[in-house]
Amino acid sequence: MSEAAVKAPGVPDANRWKALVFIALAQLMVVLDSTIVNIALPSAQQDLGISDGNRQWVVTAYALAFGGLLLFGGRIADLWGRKRTFVVGLIGFALASALGGAATNEAMMFGARALQGAFGALLAPAALSLLAVTFTDAKERAKAFGIYGAIAGGGAAVGLILGGFLTEYLDWRWTFFVNIPFAVVAAAGAWLVVHEPAGSRNRSTLDVPGVILSTLGLVALVYGFTRAESEGWSEATTVGMFVAAAVLLIAFVLVESKVKAPLLPLRVVADRTRGGIYLSLGLAIIGMFGLFLFLTYYLQIVKGYSPVKTGFAFMPMVVGMITGSTQIGTRLMTRVAPRFLMGPGFLVGAVGMLLLTQLEIDTSYAAVLLPGMLLLGLGMGTAFMPAMSMATQGVRPQDAGVASAMVNTSQQVGGAIGTALLNTIAASATTTYVADHIGGASGRAQQQLVQLQGQVQGYTSAIWFAVGILVAAGVIALTFVNAGRPGGGAVASSGEGAEDELPVPVIAH
Repeated sequence: MSEAAVKAPGVPDANRWKALVFIALAQLMVVLDSTIVNIALPSAQQDLGISDGNRQWVVTAYALAFGGLLLFGGRIADLWGRKRTFVVGLIGFALASALGGAATNEAMMFGARALQGAFGALLAPAALSLLAVTFTDAKERAKAFGIYGAIAGGGAAVGLILGGFLTEYLDWRWTFFVNIPFAVVAAAGAWLVVHEPAGSRNRSTLDVPGVILSTLGLVALVYGFTRAESEGWSEATTVGMFVAAAVLLIAFVLVESKVKAPLLPLRVVADRTRGGIYLSLGLAIIGMFGLFLFLTYYLQIVKGYSPVKTGFAFMPMVVGMITGSTQIGTRLMTRVAPRFLMGPGFLVGAVGMLLLTQLEIDTSYAAVLLPGMLLLGLGMGTAFMPAMSMATQGVRPQDAGVASAMVNTSQQVGGAIGTALLNTIAASATTTYVADHIGGASGRAQQQLVQLQGQVQGYTSAIWFAVGILVAAGVIALTFVNAGRPGGGAVASSGEGAEDELPVPVIAH
C-alpha cells in the first residue's frame, strides 16, 4: 500500500467524509443485492430452466458463502489491510455480478451467487472496520454510523423497488448488472480517498485451523436452517447439519482459546457489551427478515400489488429507518447511554410489529400497514445505529475487521434463522387453518377465500413470534449493553493489550 494510504494515528483523516460516501455506496450495493435478486428470481428461474427443487440455491449459495466466510474475511482485512481487502472485495463482487447477469444455465447462476457471497464476505467487514478506524471523534463517529446504519436498514426496501423496476421494465439480468457501476465507483473512490491509520494492521499469522472450523461450522449452521425451511426440522440431513455445526463451532472455540494468534480473539465476544450487541442484533434480524418476507407475499398475493407497488409500499419503513438512524440515534448517541437507544428502539419496533399482527385480507394500508411499518423503521433505525458503532468500539485496531465480521455474522445467521423459523411457523398455522375451515367452503370461490385467509393467518401467527423476539432483543440490550454515562474516558476491553486499543471514547461502566 502506498504511503499516502496510511495516516498517522490520532490525527483525523482529512478525507474521512469522502471515504464515508464510498464505504456507504459499497454497503448499499451489498444490502440491495440481498433483496433485489428475490424479486427477479421467478423470471430468472423460468429463463434458465431451474427446477422448483433447485431454485432455493440461488439464495442459498450466496448465504452459505457469505455467512461461512465472514470471520475469515474479517481477519483477512486485519492482516492484509482493510482498504486493499475492500477494493478487492468490490472488484470481485462486480465480476461475480457480471457472471450472474450473463448466466446461461443454473450451474453458472449458482456459481456466480457463491462468488458474490465470497467477495461480499471480504467486503462487508472491511467496510465496517474502515469506518471504525477512520472516525475516532465521538460526535463524528455517531454521525458516520448513523448514515451507515440508515443505509444498512433502508437499502433492503430500496432493493425491492429497484428490483421491481428492473424486472418489470428491463430484464431480470439487470438486477445483477446494476451492481457493476456501484462497485466500480466505490472501488475507484476508495482507492483514491480511503486512508488507514498507521499501525492498525495485524501482523500475526493466519489461524488456519480456526478458518477451517469456523467456515465449516457456519456453513453447516446456515445450511441447516435453510434446509429446515424446505425439508422440515426433523429431516435427517437437517438434524445432521445442526449436530455438525454444534461440534465444529465448539471445536472452534476450544482452538481459539489455545492458539497464539486466533482467527477470533475470544476477548472480542467475551466483552459483555459487544456480546449483548451481537446477540440482540441477531435476534432483531430474525424478526425483521421474517416480517419482510411475509409482507412481500401479503402485498403481492393477498392484496395483488405489482412488484414496483410493493417496493413503494415499504417506503414508510425506509423513511422511519433513515429518521431513526440519522436524526434520533445520531443526535442522542453522545448524550445518552447506548442501551437507552437500543432497548427502547427494539421495543418501539415491537409495537410496530404488534400492529401488523392485526392484518386481514381487507386490511387498510393507511390504517394498519403504514403506521406499523413507520414505527418498525423508527425503532430499528434508532437501535441499529448505536449497535453498529458500539460493536467495533474499544477493540484493538488490529481486531477491528474481525469485530466487524461478527456484526455481519450475527446478521447473516439471524437472517437464515428468521427465514426458516418464521416460515415454518407460518406454514404450520396456514395448514391448520385451512384444514379446520375448508370443509365449510362450498364452491371454488369460497375455497380460494379460505386459502387466502389461511395464508394471512399464517403470516400473523409468525409475526406474533417476531414481536416476542424483538421484545427479547430489547431486554437483552437493556441488560447487557454498557449502561454508563456517555462521554466517559476510553475503557479497556477485556483482554491484555488495552493500551493498543482504538482511541475512541467508550461508555464507562
